[in-house]
Amino acid sequence: MKTLLHRQEFWLTMIVFFVGAAIGLVNPDFLSLENALDVLTASSFLGILAIGVFLILLAGEIDISFTATATIAQYVTAVWINAWGGNLILMVGMALAVGLLLGCCNAALVHYLKIPGIIATIATWNIYFGLLMFFTGGKQILRMPDWFQEVAQTRVIRFASETGSYGLSLVAVIFILVALLAGLASRYTMLGRSLYALGGSPLAAERVGLPIARLRFLLYGTMGALAGLAGVVLSLRTQMVNPNAIVGKELDVYAAVVLGGASLKGGRGSVLGTVLGVALIAMLSNGMTLMRIPAVWYQVVIGLVILASVTLNALRIRTSRSQAIAGEIS
Repeated sequence: MKTLLHRQEFWLTMIVFFVGAAIGLVNPDFLSLENALDVLTASSFLGILAIGVFLILLAGEIDISFTATATIAQYVTAVWINAWGGNLILMVGMALAVGLLLGCCNAALVHYLKIPGIIATIATWNIYFGLLMFFTGGKQILRMPDWFQEVAQTRVIRFASETGSYGLSLVAVIFILVALLAGLASRYTMLGRSLYALGGSPLAAERVGLPIARLRFLLYGTMGALAGLAGVVLSLRTQMVNPNAIVGKELDVYAAVVLGGASLKGGRGSVLGTVLGVALIAMLSNGMTLMRIPAVWYQVVIGLVILASVTLNALRIRTSRSQAIAGEIS
């Protein structure tokens, strides 16, 4: 029980339940299954990006360019299916490939040129997004194939309601699968243990013979691929491509990951914590919308939640260390 109380995921779960109950008291519609599934679908884009960022932070790296990567993958795939046709599998495959390529460019800058990740990815964010705007003129793509809308409306599980029907969307299923795969890989495989080791002590990881170059390319490549997938997910939700829609979402993504217990120094956190962080942010956004709170307050609330979470987490860690030292002395 004592171990459970010291876990970030436990306290975050309690906060999620408390926030959900509080919003539900104000607006009972918030607690309906239909709204919960809508929130899950709406947060899938944020969730996929957050899982990629968690893996990056876990290894002690950082990536800022993922929104530009997602936008490019989104635009390239939309142009392709409109011009030459295709299906969802082709679109996802292309998005993964584009994201993987751009992510590996980041890895090359970080590993071979020894540029700090935050500097390298800020630079590539500007390069990627600047080139996209130059070649496209910032034009939105409003026309998508008929099958695209049918896929977006697909429900893996469907429920009847008084106003029609609702259910678990394909977009939400994609997010769930990504979370499960990332959770299993980070917790139960040698790759996951290597990421924790690399984030905990890069020098020690190198001394024991971990393939640092391979891990970095895998990390940044995976981040890019997930960004590409997230771009397709957003296209499915909005049925359009807006080059400016994703820019600025970096704060929400990093907020979710930090809320989940990940450390910017690496070596800490979990996929479960990240998913809970995404859930909390999605609930706050949805709850504020249902309560008709002006959107300008959203960033204020998110900032306060992050500050409170980081402060409580720091106090929890300090208490744990004090107890450990006291135990050694006694």
